[in-house]
Amino acid sequence: MSAPATHFKEASRRMAADLRHRRIIQTAMVKYETVRDQRKLWFQDWQGARNLAARTKFEAVNHLDQYLEQFVRLIESRGTKVHWAGNAEQGREIIFNILRAKNAKVVIKSKSMTSEEIHLNDAMVAAGYEVAESDLGEFIMQLRGEEPYHLVAPSMHLTRGEIQDTFAQKLNETTTDSPEDLTMLARRVMRRKYLQADVGITGANFAIAETGMISITENEGNARLTSALPKTMVTLVGIEKVLPRYEDLALFLPMLAVMGTGQALTCYNTQYGGPRQPGEADGPEEYHVVLLDNQRTLLLADAEQRDTLGCIRCGACLNVCPVFRNVGGHSYGTVYAGPIGSVITPHLRGLKQWKHLSDASSLCGACTETCPVKIDLHHHLLQNRRNASAPTAGKPGFFQKLAFKLFAVVANHAALWSLTTKLSRLGMKLRGLVNGSFFDPTRAWTKTRELPPIAKQSFREWLKEREL
Repeated sequence: MSAPATHFKEASRRMAADLRHRRIIQTAMVKYETVRDQRKLWFQDWQGARNLAARTKFEAVNHLDQYLEQFVRLIESRGTKVHWAGNAEQGREIIFNILRAKNAKVVIKSKSMTSEEIHLNDAMVAAGYEVAESDLGEFIMQLRGEEPYHLVAPSMHLTRGEIQDTFAQKLNETTTDSPEDLTMLARRVMRRKYLQADVGITGANFAIAETGMISITENEGNARLTSALPKTMVTLVGIEKVLPRYEDLALFLPMLAVMGTGQALTCYNTQYGGPRQPGEADGPEEYHVVLLDNQRTLLLADAEQRDTLGCIRCGACLNVCPVFRNVGGHSYGTVYAGPIGSVITPHLRGLKQWKHLSDASSLCGACTETCPVKIDLHHHLLQNRRNASAPTAGKPGFFQKLAFKLFAVVANHAALWSLTTKLSRLGMKLRGLVNGSFFDPTRAWTKTRELPPIAKQSFREWLKEREL
């Protein structure tokens, strides 16, 4: 078993048994579902909007080379410096070169899952830079030394009391657990960082090919300050974030807000087209855009699963996934958790090491049903399982092979199958005597779920009685 698989198995077992954690997440998800469903009704035709979004992303992904070229040409025409990063190491090195050229010491960052993907923060801290996350949720997680819990809500698993304790321990500041007081404390700390920062780093929600602009969606205004105050701005964006036309934002901005947080529209939606132009009052003197591949072109080459590049990182599939809601975001051991993470992480980080994530699913299809761009997520999980069993993905273990061989023998012989059913009924009766004890063979399964009862009579037995 790989190290990531071992981590997932141990962490998920621990979190599934944590009823307090489950209660916090379930409460948050019920509130989200209520407002999300209300906002979906504001669309004249929600399913029609999903179909249009899926077609738009399909067009963008299947003509990615053309739209990227158009985007780069237009944004460079306004003075932006565009860099191409083939992998995580190149992405980090490009940003380090920018920091060294500016003799930077302090870096302010707005929310960027792509930077988490390439472990940019850890690398910058190790290199001696002072790095401050400006998004409130990310700021809290940075203080705690933890990875984001969720794509949209990094600290959703924490209570106000836990956040209050974190601020008291890490900032030596006392405050109440009032959300307003906690936010104002974080704001005072962040404002000093904005003024000290030499470079601001942002992520991006979309890259518009038609206008050569970066679109950033947020609720706190921290990305605007990250771009406006430091003299140098850097945007790290995955190459799949391209949208063909500016008018596409009229669909994708409200769709992202509705599915991400249940809002009709997020508080701030800003487009960046380059460094400060003549006559403009604010903005960076120098603007860099780093376009990251990091295995995305390999996924693009897979016609069967390339539609996963259409993901807009709304987090909706995480919110409805029964596995995520029980084991939590940190159990996955990767920045992209939940169904979408279970699909793309084996592509981005290696199928052999991460194939276990595709097994962490009930295949209920809730993720596919809720995805605003109609990614066929639960079928992709099955495709990953199939690919993981191929010879190139590594040989299965001895016991795994033995189990399937025994199953094949039993399943191909009616008499053995019938005998197994009868023995199972006997086993259920005997289990009643050892239920939950060390001698209970189903103990691992029944720790977190009910054991389905075995029918008193099989269909074959029922039919045989009536064939007189």
